[in-house]
Amino acid sequence: MADRDTLPLPLEVRTRLAELELELSEGDITQKGYEKKRSKLIGAFLPQAPGKGMDPSVPHERRTPVTPGSSSRYHRRRSSGSRDERYRSDVHTEAVQAALAKQKERGKMAVPMPSKRRSLVVQSSMDAYTPPGEEHIGLQDTSSGSEGEGSMQGEGTPTSSQSSINMENWISRAIHGSTTSSTTSSSSTQSGGSGAASRLADVMGQTHLENHSAPPDVTSYTTDSIQVERPQGSTTTSRSTPKYGNAELMETGDGVPVGGRVSAKIQQLVNTLKRPKRPPLREFFVDDFEELLEVQQPDPNQPKAEGAQMLAMRGEQLGVVTNWPLSLEAALQRWGTISPKAPCLTTMDTNGKPLYILTYGKLWTRSIKVAYNILHKLGSKQEPMLRPGDRVALVFPNNDPAAFMVAFYGCLLAEVVPVPIEVPLTRKDAGSQQIGFLLGSCGVTVALTSDACHKGLPKSPTGEIPQFKGWPKLLWFVSESKHISKPPRDWFPHIKDANNETAYIEYKTCKDGSVLGVTVMRIALLTHCQALTQSCGYTEAETIVNVLDFKKDVGLWHGILTSVMNMMHVISIPYSLMKVNPLSWIQKVCQYKAKVACVKSRDMHWALVAHRDQRDINLSSLRMLVVADGANPWSVSSCDAFLNVFQSKGLKPEVICPCASSPEALTVAIRRPTDDSNQPPGRGVLSMQGLSHGVIRVDSEEKLSVLTLQDVGTVMPGALMCVVKPDGVPQLCKTDEIGELCVGSIATGTSYYGLSGMTKNTFEVFPMNSVGALISEYPFTRTGLLGFVGPGGLCFIAGKMDGLMVVGGRRHNADDIVATALAVEPMKFVYRGRIAVFSISVLHDERIVVVAEQRPDSTEEDSFQWMSRVLQAIDGIHQVGVYCLALVPSNTLPKTPLGGIHLSESKQLFLEGSLHPCNVLMCPHTCVTNLPKPRQKQPEIGPASVMVGNLVSGKRIAQASGRDLGQMEDNDQARKFLFLSEVLQWRAQTTPDHVLYTLLNCRGTIASSLTCVQLHKRAEKIATMLAERGHLQDGEHIALVYPPGIDLIAAFYGCLYAGCVPITVRPPHPQNIATTLPTVKMIVEVSRSACMMTTAGICKLLRSKEASAAVDVRSWPPVLDTDDLPRKKPPLLYKPSNPDTLAYLDFSVSTTGMLAGVKMSHTATSAFCRSIKLQCELYPSREVAICLDPYCGLGFVLWCLCSVYSGHQSILIPPSELEVNPALWLLAVSQYKVRDTFCSYSVMELCTKGLGLQTESLKSRGLDLSRVRTCVVVAEERPRIALTQSFSKLFKDLGLHPRAVSTSFGCRVNLAVCLQPHRLGKLADQGTSGPDPTTVYVDMRALRHDRVRLVERGSPHSLPLMESGKILPGVRIIIANPETKGPLGDSHLGEIWVCSGHNASGYFTVYGDEALQSDHFTSRLSFGDTQTIWARTGYLGFLRRTELTDASGERHDALYVVGALDEAMELRGMRYHPIDIETSVIRTHKSITECAVFTWTNLLVVVVELDGSEQEALDLVPLVTNVVLEEHYLIVGVVVVVDIGVIPINSRGEKQRMHLRDGFLADQLDPIYVAYNM
Repeated sequence: MADRDTLPLPLEVRTRLAELELELSEGDITQKGYEKKRSKLIGAFLPQAPGKGMDPSVPHERRTPVTPGSSSRYHRRRSSGSRDERYRSDVHTEAVQAALAKQKERGKMAVPMPSKRRSLVVQSSMDAYTPPGEEHIGLQDTSSGSEGEGSMQGEGTPTSSQSSINMENWISRAIHGSTTSSTTSSSSTQSGGSGAASRLADVMGQTHLENHSAPPDVTSYTTDSIQVERPQGSTTTSRSTPKYGNAELMETGDGVPVGGRVSAKIQQLVNTLKRPKRPPLREFFVDDFEELLEVQQPDPNQPKAEGAQMLAMRGEQLGVVTNWPLSLEAALQRWGTISPKAPCLTTMDTNGKPLYILTYGKLWTRSIKVAYNILHKLGSKQEPMLRPGDRVALVFPNNDPAAFMVAFYGCLLAEVVPVPIEVPLTRKDAGSQQIGFLLGSCGVTVALTSDACHKGLPKSPTGEIPQFKGWPKLLWFVSESKHISKPPRDWFPHIKDANNETAYIEYKTCKDGSVLGVTVMRIALLTHCQALTQSCGYTEAETIVNVLDFKKDVGLWHGILTSVMNMMHVISIPYSLMKVNPLSWIQKVCQYKAKVACVKSRDMHWALVAHRDQRDINLSSLRMLVVADGANPWSVSSCDAFLNVFQSKGLKPEVICPCASSPEALTVAIRRPTDDSNQPPGRGVLSMQGLSHGVIRVDSEEKLSVLTLQDVGTVMPGALMCVVKPDGVPQLCKTDEIGELCVGSIATGTSYYGLSGMTKNTFEVFPMNSVGALISEYPFTRTGLLGFVGPGGLCFIAGKMDGLMVVGGRRHNADDIVATALAVEPMKFVYRGRIAVFSISVLHDERIVVVAEQRPDSTEEDSFQWMSRVLQAIDGIHQVGVYCLALVPSNTLPKTPLGGIHLSESKQLFLEGSLHPCNVLMCPHTCVTNLPKPRQKQPEIGPASVMVGNLVSGKRIAQASGRDLGQMEDNDQARKFLFLSEVLQWRAQTTPDHVLYTLLNCRGTIASSLTCVQLHKRAEKIATMLAERGHLQDGEHIALVYPPGIDLIAAFYGCLYAGCVPITVRPPHPQNIATTLPTVKMIVEVSRSACMMTTAGICKLLRSKEASAAVDVRSWPPVLDTDDLPRKKPPLLYKPSNPDTLAYLDFSVSTTGMLAGVKMSHTATSAFCRSIKLQCELYPSREVAICLDPYCGLGFVLWCLCSVYSGHQSILIPPSELEVNPALWLLAVSQYKVRDTFCSYSVMELCTKGLGLQTESLKSRGLDLSRVRTCVVVAEERPRIALTQSFSKLFKDLGLHPRAVSTSFGCRVNLAVCLQPHRLGKLADQGTSGPDPTTVYVDMRALRHDRVRLVERGSPHSLPLMESGKILPGVRIIIANPETKGPLGDSHLGEIWVCSGHNASGYFTVYGDEALQSDHFTSRLSFGDTQTIWARTGYLGFLRRTELTDASGERHDALYVVGALDEAMELRGMRYHPIDIETSVIRTHKSITECAVFTWTNLLVVVVELDGSEQEALDLVPLVTNVVLEEHYLIVGVVVVVDIGVIPINSRGEKQRMHLRDGFLADQLDPIYVAYNM
C-alpha cells in the first residue's frame, strides 16, 4: 500500500489527510468520499508507475516489508492516526502484521464463510455486492498494508471501486488458501477510471459464470479460474461444476449429486480442522463413565518467577505545611472570604466560549445556601427529611460542573454524604438499574439536580418524574440559587476538622455490571488532596484545564477537590465540546496559559488527529499533563505520538505525567513533573507469553508478542505499596512476578457501602511475606490494578483485575486483546473504540468473546475476512483462541454515559441471545481443549461368566416376557379360525347387525358405519370385481390407496376374500403432489403390485396434470375404482390352505428415510390380534376410539383388523380431521363414553397446542374424560415424556386420570412389542391389570457409554425415561450387544431383541437382500441360549425389574426404549441420541421451536427452526454451541437456522433427520443462516 509515511508529503497535505481520517472515523464522511478526496490529495506525490508495456506480474515499487528485525522502525512514531491511538502502537501493529504473515507461512487457513439469506444481508445498495472473485483481481504481493489505502495502478487516479478490489494479497491467501495466479489481466494499467470495470469484464470473459440464487460464495478456492457469481437474474453463459477445494462432487445415499456449495464448505471446514491445531489428546482412556474433563496440565517449560521477594515501597513523607487548612470546607471558607473575586471554575459552551465563571466567593455563599436548604427546607421543622450523615444523590449533566460543585460543597457543609451519579436519560439506560440498587442500598431519598437537568428528565403525563427501573422513590430537589431560599443572617454551617465520618461515596461498576459505592472519609479526602498537592506541586492560583468527568475519579480529585484546596482556577471542557472540537483543550491551555491539564489518552489522540497546522499553538506554559488512564498499557503509544507532534509546539517531554488510580485506593501512583529533562521515563518491553503466566520477562524486541509499558511514577506521599498474589492469601510477590497492587495509606476509600464481607476482602488486607508474617500492622487496600514495582521504585501497570480472563490457566487482559484486534486494519470495517472483549464460562473454563460494531459500508466478505484475520492475529500474538467473534450493526452496543461500551450489559445481551449480531464466527474446535477423552469399547461378558449362571458381576441377564399365550384360557371363539377372512364370515352369520366400525367426520357426526354383514357383503363385491376386471391370480399384490375410512377396511377384506395380498398406501396429498406422489409410486413398484384399488376422486388425482409432472403416469399398474362395484356375488370365496402364507404387506418409511416393507403371514396376523385382545381385554360389548393413521404398524392393525377379530366397536377418527377441529378426538371420546382410546404423538401434540387455552370452554360444552381408563400413544420411538405429562396435566381438569396416559412400542420386525393399558379404580380388580408406567432417571453420561446408571430426579446430567408399555402376551425380550450379539446384563444399554408368534416373517424387497433378512429376522445369540430365534428391533433399550407385581403376582419387567440404532450418532467413541441434544438446544432460546441434529463426516450439524425475526438468527449460533458443549461435551460443527416447518416430520410425528441431511447437503433448505464453527 502506498503508505504516506514513505512518501515525501508536505505538511499541509499531511494535516489535511489527518482531518479526513478524523471525519471518516467519526462517521462524517463515507468510505467512498474519503477515498476520493484522499486520492486527490496524494495523487501528485505518488511514484509514477512504469510503462504500460511492462509485465504486470512484476509488483510496483512498494514499501519494504516490515520485519521485526528492522527495529529502528519501532521508535519512529507516526503523526497520523487511522486507528484508535489509545490502543495503538506501531510496535503492536507491525507485530500483528508479522504474526499474520507468519500464519500465512504456517499453512493456509481456509475458513468457510457463513451463508446468509439475501434478506439478512444488510446492504446499502446492490453494488455493494462485490462478486467474490474480486479479491483475486489485480492483487499485488505486499506484506505490509496496515493502512490499506489502495495502491495506485497506472498514472490515472484510481476509481473508488479500485480500493475495494485491492485487498492485500497475503490475507486473501491466508483466508482462501488459494495461490493467486500472478497473471491478472493487464488492462488495468490503462489510464482513466474504467480500469476496474474493464478488468472485471476481462475476467468475466475468461471464467465460467454460475447462476446461484444464494449470496455469492467466497469460499471456493479454485486455483485455475476465478469464480464470479452473479446475483439472481443474470444470464448464464455456461454451466460447469467446479470442484471445491478437495471435495469431489459428492453424492448422497440415493445417488443424487449434492449441490457443491454446502458440502464443499463443510469439506473445507473438515480440512481446516484436520490441521494439527491443539496438542493431540493423550492415548489412554478412562474406563469410568464419569467422564473426566481434560485438566490443563501445567506446561513444564512455562516461565516461573525466580526473583527475590519484593519489599513494600514507601512513598516520601507527607510534608507538613503550617497553613494547610484542617478540612476541605475550611479551605473553601478561607478562599471564599479572603479572595472572593478569585476565579474558581470557568465553564464552556459547545462553541468553546466561556459560559460562566464561578468565583470562590460565589461558590462559598451558594454552598451555604444549599446546605441550609437541604437541612431546613426539606420535610417539616419537627421531621426534617435529611439529617447529617444521610446520603444524597447528585444528578448533574456533564456540561454543568458549576452547579455540581456548588451542590457537592453544599452537602459537605451540611454534613450529608453526596453520591454523584450519571443522569438517567431513559427509563432503561444501560446500567441505570444497578445505580438504582446502589441508591436504594445507601438509603437515598433526595436527589439534587440542576434546573436544565430537571427539565430534561423523562416525565409522566402528569408532569411527575417517573420512578426509574430499580430506583428507590426520590424527591428531586433543584439546588440552583434562584430556586432556593436564603439562609437567615444568623445561620452558619458548622465547620469541623476532618474526621472519620464519610465525606462522599463514589460509585464503581464491577465486571459483572453490579454497582458498588466506595465510601471516602473526610480525613482521607483531606489527606488525598494534600498528597496530590505535594506530588503535583500545585500552588495557589494556578490554572488547570480539566477534560475529565468531574463527578468521579481523577476529574473529581483534581478538578473539584484539590483545586479548591489550593485556590486554583479550573477550566472545565465538557465532553460535548470535545466531540465538536477535539482541539478545544489545547486551545484553552494556550489561551489561559494553563500550567496543568488533566486528560485521557483519548483526548490526546483526538487532538492528534484533528491538529491543523495552527501557528498559535504554544504548550510551553504546561508544566504537567496528567494522563488519567496512563495505567492502561496502551496509553504509552498515545503519549509518545502526542509528544512527537507537539514537541515542536513547546511541549516538554517531562511534562507528560501518567497516573494510576482506582475507585478503592484513589490515586495509586503518579509521575512527578521534573525539571530534569535528561532523565528518560521508564519503559518496560515485556513478553506477552511471560505476562500470561504472571511473570515479568523483559523481552528483546525481536519477538512479536511484546507489551511496551510506561511507568506511572512512584508511590504517593505518605503511602506504602506492595504487590500481592492476585488470588488466595495476600502473599507478597517476587520481584519478577505480576500481582495486584495494594496501598496502605490514610488517603484511600474505607469500605463498599453496606457490604461488610466484600469490604473486608478489599479494604482490610494484611499482606504477608513468604514465611507468613504480616508486613505491617495497618490494613492495605486492594487497587484492582495488576502490575509490578520496577527499578527505582517506579510502578508499572500491566492491566486491571476486572479485565483479567484466565483461559486454560493463563491470564490475558481484555485491553490487550482489544489492541490486537484494532491493529488489524480496523478503520475499514469496524468503529474505533467500539470493541467489547469479555469472557464467558463454558465447560469449566473461561472463553474469550470479542464483539465489535461494524461499519455500515463494509461488505459481508470484507467483514468476514477481517474477522478471520483478527482470529489469526490474536492467536499469533497472545497464543490464545477466540471462542466467538461477533460483529453487530453500528450503534447497537449498550453505551455508558460518556459514550464508552457498557461491557457487562453487552455480555448479558450476548448470553441472553439478544445482541442481534450481523456476523458471527465461532471457534470452539480451536479453543476447547478440555473435552473428556474419547472412549474405547470394553470387551463384553464372555461365555464363561454366563455358564456360571445368569449372574454377571452381580447383575442378571436382561430378559423378560409377557404372559404365556398357551396357558391363557379364555372363551375366545375366534381362536377356532386360522384366518381373519373366516372370522369375518363367522361374525356375519352369528351377529350380522353388530356394528363393527363407526367413522366420524370433522364435525363429530357419524359419516358412515359398518355392521358385520355389511362389511362381509362389501368385501364379497370387491372380490368379484378383482376376479372379473382385474383377472388376478391367487397371491397377487394389490395396492390400496384410500383415505382413512371404511372403504379401506372393505377393500382389505375384499382382497383376502379374493386370495390377494393387500398393501395399504397413504394417498398423495392434493396440495403437495410433487413430494407425496413419488412415495406412493415407490411403494407400488417395490411391492410389485399387480393393480391399484382406490376411490373415484383419487383416480382423478392420479391422472391429473400435476401428477404427470411428478411421476411417469403411464407406468402405473391398472387402477380399479371401487366406488363403482359390480352387483353380483362372487362364485366362490377363496380359502387359503396354508396359514403361513402371506396375509398382507406392511410398508413404512423409517425415521432414517428407509422404505421397508415387512411380510405378515396369516398365523402372525391372528396371533397379533389375539395378543392385543388379551392385553386390552377387548370384547364385542366394548367401544374403542382410534385416532391413528391406518397405513402401517399398530395403527393399521387397530383400525382394520382388531374389531373383526375381537368383535368390539371401533370409532374411527381420521387424524387429518383434527387439523380442522382439534377437539374432535376428545369430544368423541367424551360423547361415546369411551374407556379405551389410541392416538399418535402428533395427535397429542395437536391437542396440547391447539386446545391449551380452551379447556374452560370445552368443560362448558360438557367434555368429560373421567371415564377414560387407557389412552395409549402408538409409537416407534422413545416415549416423549414431556408431551405425555403436559397432555395429562392440561386435561386433568376435564377429568382425565393422570395414570391413564401410556405408550406402546413397535418396530418393523414386530409391529407391537409393548402396549400398556391401565386399569383404574375398581376395574383393576376384575382383569389382568398392569401396574403404572414407571419413570426412571438415568445418568446421560453413562448412557453414552452404553451403560445404565439410575440417579435421583433432578441430579445433574439426569435424563427421565418412561417405560414403553407392558410387554404383550406371547412376547419374549432380551437385550443383546448389537456388535457381538452376546446377551447383556440389565445395567447395560443394548439392542432389544424380540421373539414372538406375531413377528413379521421378513422384509419384502425387490433386491431380496438375504443377509439383512436373516440378520434382522432370524438372529441367534453368540452364547448363552443359542437355540432361540430372535428378531432384532434395531432399537436400543434396557430392562428393569421393578418392585411392582401384576395381577398374577409376577414381578413386572419394564422395558425402556432409548432410541433407534440407525439414528444414534457415534462421536468421540461415545453413543449419542439425537433427541437428547435436540432437547437441550430447544431449551436454550425462546425463539427455537424445533431442532434436529445429524452428523456428516464426523461433524455435528444442528438445524434449528427460528420463530422470530431473521435478525435473531445469529444470536442462536453461540447459544446452541454453548449448550451442546456444556451438556453433551460435543463441539457443534455447523449451525443451520431455518424457517418454521423446514424440518421434515413423518405421519407418526417423528423427525426425518436423514431427509433433512440430504436436503441440507443438496442445498435445498433455503436456510436463513449457516454458521461453520471453526
